[in-house]
Amino acid sequence: MIARLQGKLLRKAADSVVVDVHGVGYLVQVSRGTLEALPPAGEQVTLEIHTHVREDAIQLYGFRDADEQAAFEALISMNGVGPKAAIGLLSGIEPRELARAVCGEDLARLCLVPGVGKKRAERMVLELKERLLPLAQAPAGESGGAGGPVAGLEDLRSALQHLGFKPAEIEAVWASLRKRAAEGAGLDALVPEALRLLRSGA
Repeated sequence: MIARLQGKLLRKAADSVVVDVHGVGYLVQVSRGTLEALPPAGEQVTLEIHTHVREDAIQLYGFRDADEQAAFEALISMNGVGPKAAIGLLSGIEPRELARAVCGEDLARLCLVPGVGKKRAERMVLELKERLLPLAQAPAGESGGAGGPVAGLEDLRSALQHLGFKPAEIEAVWASLRKRAAEGAGLDALVPEALRLLRSGA
């Protein structure tokens, strides 16, 4: 089984990348968060890998760090959640944020994730709480990406909701906001940018 890939990033697509390892190109499915964290094509990358074997195919799922892989493996342990669905869910929420929401039984936050309704949120809390507890309790900054400035976006989300914006509207611009936060933008810069994006319908 392939557990990690290290090589040159050949190209990016909406939900996948191709990594060249010694002349062999590997197609790897990734979340939106991992895609945004990767460098431009031509640069060296390292991805943690989950190898999914089916009767008709071998599929690779890649992660920017151990946090995301742990969240992914917890999600696919649920009945009815396959690897593709798990990657889709992780495109809508950061791994540690997912873990905190599950362990805190925050159904309202879980229901903001595209593809998660009340029943699925309740199942996630019931089935994943114990498994995700170590990730929820991990000190901030211990693993790359998930515990840094992006975690502070919850303050921004609350502020936008108090201003009257609907969860679906906020999620529509969330990728841009998360990327800016990861680059170091503070709340004072993010709020005006969020309002501009939301009012322009971007």
